[in-house]
Amino acid sequence: MAEASERPDCDRSQQSALIKEMAREVGFDLAGIAPAVTPAGYHSFLDWLNQGYAGEMNYLERRKEAYEHPRYVMSSVQSVLMLTLNYRTEEPPPLSGTEARVSRYAWGTTDYHKVIRKKLKQLARLIHTQFPDCETRGIVDTAPLLERDFAQLAGLGWIGKNTLLLNRNEGSWFFLAGLLLSDELEYDAPQETSHCGTCTRCLEACPTDAFVEAGTLDARKCISYLTIELRDQPIPAELRPGMQDWMFGCDVCQDVCPWNRKAPISHEPAFQPVETFSPVDACELLTLDEGGFQKRFQSTPMSRARRAGLLRNAAIVLGNRGEAAAVPVLQTVLSDSEPLIRGAAAWALGQLGASEVAAVLEQQLVVELETEVVHELQCAITEIRNRGE
Repeated sequence: MAEASERPDCDRSQQSALIKEMAREVGFDLAGIAPAVTPAGYHSFLDWLNQGYAGEMNYLERRKEAYEHPRYVMSSVQSVLMLTLNYRTEEPPPLSGTEARVSRYAWGTTDYHKVIRKKLKQLARLIHTQFPDCETRGIVDTAPLLERDFAQLAGLGWIGKNTLLLNRNEGSWFFLAGLLLSDELEYDAPQETSHCGTCTRCLEACPTDAFVEAGTLDARKCISYLTIELRDQPIPAELRPGMQDWMFGCDVCQDVCPWNRKAPISHEPAFQPVETFSPVDACELLTLDEGGFQKRFQSTPMSRARRAGLLRNAAIVLGNRGEAAAVPVLQTVLSDSEPLIRGAAAWALGQLGASEVAAVLEQQLVVELETEVVHELQCAITEIRNRGE
């Protein structure tokens, strides 16, 4: 077999078309091919890191040099095959009582990483069968690759004002994946036009004002970051009301985007909603010990938040929901083994409780040893007392 660089253009074109056809055969929705180059957004990415907008996502800073070029992921790379997989299923139901919202991508039984990795392995096997000398490496947002930049370069869409990739036909309800290839292929025309126009709905709708400007997200204020990535710390008190009823992730900036009105429906079995995940009863969630949490969530995207993080989020949602029915379970978890959960429960009780709840908080204050939880208890007591004046 001739080396990729020696193949005539017609062969390269045929190979590229065949690879994209294979991608659709294994279940990907869109496929485009970009050259392995330094992405246009690399220096903006470095500026974003320097501004501190990544928050506690320190892995981005540690690997920032590797984002400069795909060769730092696979040294032989010549081409980047970018792929999408739709995950939109049904419309979210209205909430009632003590229910909490979960981002659409986490409604299913299986972590999307597992689903996409399986498809990438199937695709790689097909490619190796046809092109044995072609080296490949699959990527699902865990390797240092600026996926959105390469997807735009591969003609799959433009990066919207909410920083997500948008496609005129597919909207943004899709996952991105990449397959690095050592063969030089025929590259698709990049998407050079933004179709957001003057629309600013996503920027205006953000409940925590996380957008510094169009196209720039301060992750430290983003509800998805707060509920998923900020796992081991209390959520800043000033941002808790803005979380509203979002317990895991947030879809607000996608829900309001006009390009998502006609986004296609996914029939991928792993993404179909589990009734107890869409929505989640936050009170019931607070009754789970570690074993119960693992049994229910270990194979799902929500496991990423870990028990302490997810139950912390649930408590904050209950504080925002304002349902008096949540008070008993919140009082119970004041004695949970995790300080993160105890502190969030104290805050929630401060939002919900009457004078008798303040007495419970004062009793807990006597035995609490963690400084941060003591502070949460004191603030909650003060909140209740001030409201009663």
